[in-house]
Amino acid sequence: MSSARRTKPELLIPASSLEVLKTAVIFGADAVYIGGEAFGLRAKAKNFSMEDMAEGIAFAHERGVKVYVTANILAHNEDLEGARAYFEELRDMKPQTPDALIISDPGMFAIAKEVWPEVEIHVSTQANNTNYGTYLFWWKQGAKRVVSARELSLQEIRDIRDRIPDEMEIESFVHGAMCISYSGRCLLSNYFTGRDANQGACTHPCRWKYAVVEETRPGEYMPVYENERGTYIFNSKDLCMIEYIPQLVEAGIDSLKIEGRMKTALYVATVARTYRKAVDDFFEAPEKYQQNMDWYRSEISKCTYRQFTTGFYFGKPDENTQIYDSNTYVNEYIYLGIVEDVNEQGLARIEQRNKFCVGDTIEIMKPDGTNVSVRVEAMCTEEGEHVDSAPHPKQVLWLHLSQTPAQYDLLRIRSEKDT
Repeated sequence: MSSARRTKPELLIPASSLEVLKTAVIFGADAVYIGGEAFGLRAKAKNFSMEDMAEGIAFAHERGVKVYVTANILAHNEDLEGARAYFEELRDMKPQTPDALIISDPGMFAIAKEVWPEVEIHVSTQANNTNYGTYLFWWKQGAKRVVSARELSLQEIRDIRDRIPDEMEIESFVHGAMCISYSGRCLLSNYFTGRDANQGACTHPCRWKYAVVEETRPGEYMPVYENERGTYIFNSKDLCMIEYIPQLVEAGIDSLKIEGRMKTALYVATVARTYRKAVDDFFEAPEKYQQNMDWYRSEISKCTYRQFTTGFYFGKPDENTQIYDSNTYVNEYIYLGIVEDVNEQGLARIEQRNKFCVGDTIEIMKPDGTNVSVRVEAMCTEEGEHVDSAPHPKQVLWLHLSQTPAQYDLLRIRSEKDT
């Protein structure tokens, strides 16, 4: 198998909720990955009830889009019987069964195969897939696809592609947060010292004692406590490979994976639409892809991000891939809502997510790549009461805009600090 192939890769988009799944589908995903209410690594995400999962799968399948369900915890003894029941429940969701399970734990893999022999299984990046031997191992167990470890270079992925069966699939992260992973699958040693924990050379930076010193209070050491937002010293720039689609394709990657199963619909719509256009442009004509590069760069920066890096793809990261002075995102636009319906009078129904007012100039973000600047002429509640602003999160409103949007268009407004 030569890695110099030109098969269009799948665009795989995350979804934290039914609303975000629908957004991913409409804005260009070939496949969406979601978590149920158990056995995934995003416990703080909203995740999907079985009812929402069935509705989301039906919505996606009607539009030719696949849905993969994560069950990628590294399980403990007490998890296994519950996992068995969960896989049985997913199996019996017919006709709206998931297209694949994403699993990292060998015990979970074995249970899934026992309970649901015909299910397609993708091996999660959490399984630490760094070499072609590992890929071949999982292939022999019955895996269809393996997700590459984030610390692989493109050359290493090419080498894997050349040594595995043609029909085996490689999935790789191409955009989003770079994480410190689960229990022994840690990138800190590689980042700080260049010594690879996954090859037995860990310097154990997770055991080092860290403190923060505020510049106006020298000598006053404050301990670092990690919360759900992380800590600055472990704060990598976000991965972004929008400028390197040809290299990803040439390496033989079958699925381009976007990170972000806790992100908003605005993030998902922006990233899905931009990568969709970039991939399609490249396969239509490489010259068109290069000509549109400024548009991709501009659009991808309109969702939340922490500056960008190419991660490990072109060699070991250095200090320039870290952000030491902040853990906040760059946020140029604010998400207002998705157009759920448009009535005969041309009024758009949304469930509002952030405050905006009559008279504001907002933007309609369309799946085809068009952005339309419009004025909010009027708004009213479900009861027909006219209001000047929308202060209550998730309040349902009917909007009269200076140009009528379409169902599933997304509404956003430029952040005040960027105006």
